[in-house]
Parts: sequence; structure tokens; C-alpha cells
Amino acid sequence: MNPFIRLENVSMLYGNNGVSAAALRGVSLSIDAGEYAVITGESGAGKSTLLTILGGLQVPSSGTVLMKGVDLSSLSADRLADFRRETIGFIFQAYHLLPYLTARENVMVPMSPLRTGAREKASLADGLLSSVGLSGKEERLPSELSGGECQRVAIARALVHDPSVLLADEPTGNLDSATGEQILDLFSGLHKAGKTVLMVTHNRGNLMRATRSIRLHDGLVAEDRG
Repeated sequence: MNPFIRLENVSMLYGNNGVSAAALRGVSLSIDAGEYAVITGESGAGKSTLLTILGGLQVPSSGTVLMKGVDLSSLSADRLADFRRETIGFIFQAYHLLPYLTARENVMVPMSPLRTGAREKASLADGLLSSVGLSGKEERLPSELSGGECQRVAIARALVHDPSVLLADEPTGNLDSATGEQILDLFSGLHKAGKTVLMVTHNRGNLMRATRSIRLHDGLVAEDRG
């Protein structure tokens, strides 16, 4: 069976004033469907760069990224956007909620291309908010929610299109330890429900939840434990 995700000799170079630096240097790895992989490493190791490349948000300088057998670099911008929307749920440390929209409206944002009616979209959003423990808070603005609740809204938003894979970049980085554990409980539940989860984290305690640990160092895979 082909892996769900495969990276082949992926490098990422950044240049400034004629000087280039490598964020990733020939990374090759495979992720099977249903894995829960945690990516660790010191600052500058290439963790977030790897995640944005996996999410199709950046194109690597060299190498190949395959997801579900599709070479992401072969897709046009429109096809890549469609593929990303249908396949990937991205969750950021900073939530990226729109401050003037309610929790329900924030979850509905990715539904804008759908032809379903507003009532159906609102119903789906409410169901997703309920699934992450926010029933009754659909009308609240982000400023009226705690950090943990804002992250739950962001997770609900990422689940709108029922993606196969969730990519999470330091999802507990802005939260206290107790709230962070609650968010990690959500990810564990999503993994048990069949989602493939890739999480970047500085907190090595999160490794206890994962089925696999990948440690980066200076843009290379230094350790890979299943």
C-alpha cells in the first residue's frame, strides 16, 4: 500500500541579499494513513517549514511531495487550492480567527464556496462547535472566548470539509498546561476517529500521545521513531 504522504529529498532554501540558508536539506520520509506523528526539534530546525510544505502553502526548492499519490507541484494554483481544501485541515498556534465574526461565522468561512444554503452551513458549523465542546457559545466573538476556546473554534473550522489529514503547528503553544491537555485530548479523539494527524510542537511531553516521533535538526531528520 502506498503511503498517504511521501517526501522525496525535499529541500527548502531561503535567500536574502545574495546569501542563502537551508531550512530543509534533503528530507525524505513517509506517513501512512491514520498515523499520529509529532514533529519536534529546536527553533530553526525546519519544523514549521516542513508543515507548510506538507500543507501546500509553500513549494520546496527541490524534491517531491506526494499526498494521496498526487504530486503537489504538478497541480495548478486552482487545483492545489481545491485539493488542499478537500484533503487538509490546518490548525495554527495563533488561531487566525476573524475578530469581527462569531464562533459560528468563523467556522462557516471555509464553506463560502459551497452551494448549500446559509441555514445548512450554520447547522453544520453548530454541529462542529458542539463536537469540540463549544455548544452554547456559537454567537460569541473571539474576544469573548478564552484561548482554549478560540483554539477549539479553529479546530472546528479545520474540520469543515472532513479532511483526511490535520496539520497542527504548535496548537497548544499559547495555552496553559491544563487547557493544552484538553486540546490534545481533542486531537487524540480525532486520531481515534481515523484522521491522520501531524503536529509540530516544542513540548516533548506531547510525544506520549503520538504513534510516531520525528525529530528534526538543522533541516534534517535526526530521529524517526514509530
